[in-house]
Amino acid sequence: MRSLLFIIASFAVTILAWGLYGPVLHWGQHDMSTVGGYARLRPFVCVGLAYFAIGVVVPAILLKLKGEQGGWSLKGILFSFGGGALGAIGALGIIMAFNFGGKPVYVMPLVFGGAPVVNAFLTIFMAKRMKEIGPIFIAGLVMVLLGAITVLMNKPKSAEAPAKAEVAVAAEAGDALVAEGESHGFRDFFFRIGSIALTIVCWGAYGPILHKGQAAMQNSRLRPLLCVGLAYFAIAVVVPEIWLTVSDELSKYTFSGTVWSLAAGSAGAIGALGIIMAFNFGGKPIYVMPLIFGGAPVVNTLFTTFTSGLWGEVKPMFFSGLILVIAGAAMVLVFAPKGETPTAEAGLAGGGEPPKPDAGEPDAASERAGD
Repeated sequence: MRSLLFIIASFAVTILAWGLYGPVLHWGQHDMSTVGGYARLRPFVCVGLAYFAIGVVVPAILLKLKGEQGGWSLKGILFSFGGGALGAIGALGIIMAFNFGGKPVYVMPLVFGGAPVVNAFLTIFMAKRMKEIGPIFIAGLVMVLLGAITVLMNKPKSAEAPAKAEVAVAAEAGDALVAEGESHGFRDFFFRIGSIALTIVCWGAYGPILHKGQAAMQNSRLRPLLCVGLAYFAIAVVVPEIWLTVSDELSKYTFSGTVWSLAAGSAGAIGALGIIMAFNFGGKPIYVMPLIFGGAPVVNTLFTTFTSGLWGEVKPMFFSGLILVIAGAAMVLVFAPKGETPTAEAGLAGGGEPPKPDAGEPDAASERAGD
C-alpha cells in the first residue's frame, strides 16, 4: 500500500509539472518574439539549459557527494540517453507541426491520444505480457484517452482567440499556403502529419525506453536522469544554437522570456524525475505513462482557463471529459497487470536486471527460504 501511494505521488508530480509546461513555455515564447508572434528556438534553448541544470548538474553533485544504489552500465546509458532524446525530439515534432500549419485544436489531442497507445503496445510487446491485459484495464485506458481528448476539444475559448491565433500563425509562418501557392499544400500536409506522428511515436516510446535504462542501472534514480539531461542539452541547446548561427529567427533573449522558458524547462525536468521515481517505487510504463498523458492535458487546460479568466466559458462536455479521465485513471490503477514477484526472470522481462530490495528489508524469496 505504501509503495502504491509513492507511485501515485510520483506520477502526480509529473502530471502537474508537465501540465504547466506548455502554458509557461508559451509565455516565454511570446516574450522573446520581436514581431508579436511566438519565438521557437531561443525558448527551446532555455528549456535545454534548465534540463541540463536539473538533470545533469544536480544529479552529478549528489552522486559525487552521497552516491546512490545501482551503477553505470553501457546498456543503461544508451537506453536512458535514448529516452531523453525521444522526449526532446517529440517536443521538436510539435513545433514543426505548428510550423507546417497545424493547429493546437487537433495537434495536441492527436498527440495525447496517440502517445499512450504507442506506450501501451510497446510495453506489452517488450514485456511479453499480452495475456495479463484484461478488458477492464483496456476500458479504463480508453476512458482516460477519450476524457483527455474531450477536455482538450471543449476547453474554454474567448471569442477573439481564434482570430488572434490565426493572425499570429500567419505572421509567424508567413501563411505558406497562400504565399507559395497551392502546389505546396500537399507537401505541408505531409510534413504536418509526419511531425505529429513523430511526436506520438517519440513520446509514446519515452517511458518504456527510459524504464529499460533505469533497470539496466539497477534501479538508479539519478544516473538515468543525468543521461536524459545530457540528451536534452545536445538536442535542445547545441543543435538550436548551431541553427541560429546559420539562420536567425525574429526573436531575442529577454529577461521575462528567459525566466518563463527556464521555468518551463524546470517543470519538464522535474516531470522526468517524477517518472523515474514512479518506476523506482514499482510503477510500470503500461499504466504510469497513460495516466500522465491523460492527466497532464487536464492540468494544462485548467491552468490556462484560470489564467485567461475563462471560467464562465466552461461547457458541460468539459466536465464530462474530466470525469472520464478520473474514472478511467482509477480503473487503470486498480486493474493494471500486476506481474510476478520480482525475480531474475521478471527483471529480464522488464528490460533489465531484477530490482534489488531496500537495505534491511528481505525480499519474498528470502522470507520463503527462511520458513
